[in-house]
Amino acid sequence: MKKRKFGLAMSLILAAGTLLGACGGGDKDTGKDNGKDAVKIGMVTDAGTIDDKSFNQGTWEGILLAKEELGIQEKYLKPAGTTEAEYLKEMGNLYDAGYKFIVTPGFKFETAVFKAQDKYKDAKFVILDGNPHSGDFKPVVKDNTVAIFFAEQESGFLAGVATAVELKEGEAGFIGGMEIPAPQKFNWGFQQGIKYANENFGTNVTIKAENVIYQGTFSDSAAGGQIAAQMYDRGVDVIFTAAGGVGVGAINEAKTRAKAGDKIWIVGVDVDQYEDGKYDGDKSVILTSAMKKLDVVTLDMIKRELDGKFPGGETLTFDAKNDGIGLPEENPNLSDETTAKVKEALDKIKSGDIKVAAEQGSLFK
Repeated sequence: MKKRKFGLAMSLILAAGTLLGACGGGDKDTGKDNGKDAVKIGMVTDAGTIDDKSFNQGTWEGILLAKEELGIQEKYLKPAGTTEAEYLKEMGNLYDAGYKFIVTPGFKFETAVFKAQDKYKDAKFVILDGNPHSGDFKPVVKDNTVAIFFAEQESGFLAGVATAVELKEGEAGFIGGMEIPAPQKFNWGFQQGIKYANENFGTNVTIKAENVIYQGTFSDSAAGGQIAAQMYDRGVDVIFTAAGGVGVGAINEAKTRAKAGDKIWIVGVDVDQYEDGKYDGDKSVILTSAMKKLDVVTLDMIKRELDGKFPGGETLTFDAKNDGIGLPEENPNLSDETTAKVKEALDKIKSGDIKVAAEQGSLFK
């Protein structure tokens, strides 16, 4: 996301904070749009906070952009835990307060949305990175729900190209959260991007099996720091983290080492994590970030609703061709040469000349 939008979104969050209760987001009238009363857009957060530098934050920033551009009224609720019952409770609280367009960020909402789409038939639901199902993993997307997925492998690929071209040579590592499709696709795409750069741009970056680790959660930051420390001690120069709070721990470890003079890097995920990697003025350990444009996609779904074109019943994938993934528009740690090579790769993905595998296959040794 552009720094301008990030700053605006965060300022709106801070402003809304004075109006929040223990669990809720801003709830004041925001005016009218196109002659209609402001549409109420709600969100239930996943584990973590609204400023988690990941799914919660990216989704909320899209809602705040809709407030700015479309005049909607916004609110988020944070469940006491991460069970289906707790998610359903907060969806019900939003519904009872008149928020009948509800965005849910993450696969953990799958069974809750499955039940909610039948319980609240006059509401609309957006689930990011998941399909509603009853627990059997058989998708059931009703007419009042849209399921959104991203081509993480393409975003990871671009990050891999950027990493290899910028470093020229060295060792890379990967820290994932849970070993589920989204982090896996980031990992596989990243490895393919490094391989592509090595074969086409004369780079020599390697990634060893011992330096590809799934921690098992998205919340254990201490473990993330420990894993990162072990990788850096083994000579790894850059770590791609697709691990939520676990990745935050890795970033903190990288910052500590950078302050001590080590030249090591982190590749961020989901949102532009450059600010989180700052350790000395404007210096940051974040080389770049493999982004899902959560804010853009959330804003797009809200626009479609206001235009009477909500894609209910559909499962949509956002990728390079529809600008649903990519690297940040500003990459202070990437050279002009690297940026040009990344753009070249992005254009080839869009044209179909490069096809990034979503599963681990013959490209890997």
